[in-house]
Amino acid sequence: MSEQELSRRDFIKVTTGIVGGIIGAVVGLPAVYYLIDPALKSGGKEAWIPVGKLEDMEVGKPYPFSFTRVQVNGWERTATSHAGYALRRSEAPNDLLILNSRCTHLACTVNWSETAQAYLCPCHDAKFSSSGDVLDGPPPRPLDRYDEFRLTDDGVLEIYYREA
Repeated sequence: MSEQELSRRDFIKVTTGIVGGIIGAVVGLPAVYYLIDPALKSGGKEAWIPVGKLEDMEVGKPYPFSFTRVQVNGWERTATSHAGYALRRSEAPNDLLILNSRCTHLACTVNWSETAQAYLCPCHDAKFSSSGDVLDGPPPRPLDRYDEFRLTDDGVLEIYYREA
């Protein structure tokens, strides 16, 4: 027997190693992909959010709305609530002012007061006009606006939400 011939025992070892490696790759690669796949995906940071029907919004009266966004970051899911007010300034369908209801001072939620005709922040007595401008209190700037919006064919107002 020459040294280049493979013994039966060595043949079984090599064959077992090759077959085991193939089986390990067939089972292991999908398992590894399954485990790291959530970390590779990024959650949706931008979307069109329905606010309400235009016909339900009275001219000159702020229309409150709210929505929840779910952020997926790997295996972690975080839900955040957002709110705002849509104000129709005239009968024209595109004459809208859409404000974020988060105070620009410390992010408390402002509420519309009919009697004061202003948005009031309960945290530090900030006061904003119906157009979102600062009237009183510590906020450094006016309420943030949703500048991108559209009306669907069935009259639903949608805002374009972008994660900051």
